Formats: sequence, C-alpha cells, structure tokens
Amino acid sequence: MALRFVGIDPGTGGGNCPAVWVDTDVEPEPELVLQGWLADEATQVECLKNSPKPSTEAVIRIPARMVPLIREACDVAERAQL
Repeated sequence: MALRFVGIDPGTGGGNCPAVWVDTDVEPEPELVLQGWLADEATQVECLKNSPKPSTEAVIRIPARMVPLIREACDVAERAQL
C-alpha cells in the first residue's frame, strides 16, 4: 500500500481529526482515503435515500475548510494515473 498523506483538517488541533490520503497502489486507478467524523443517524438515513450503503462503507463528514486538501489529493491521484 502506497498511502501518500495530503493533510489534516487545518481547523483542529492536530490529533484525532479529519484527514486525507491518496493510495497510489490500487488498480485500476488511485483512490482517495478520507478520515472524517461519523455522520449522525439522521444524516445516514437521508443519504441512504439516494445510495444504499453496504457494510463495507461509512457515511462521514468532512469540513468544507478541507476542500483545498481534497483538491490536492485529487491532483495527486490524477498525476499517479499518468
């Protein structure tokens, strides 16, 4: 596994907070790996209306202030495909 750490939520104190990585070692293409807050029951129920969730998935929350980190992770993933 080749996880490249991109960053953590800049609005928190550093530990135990949302974070973003890119796994460049998976086929057929790189994947984003996100750590976030587990969504509350009401949010999960609302999400299930559009997309059933198997036991191997989770609904998480990521603060909008992490958008630059997620964009960077997307760029890393795209470059890894070249």
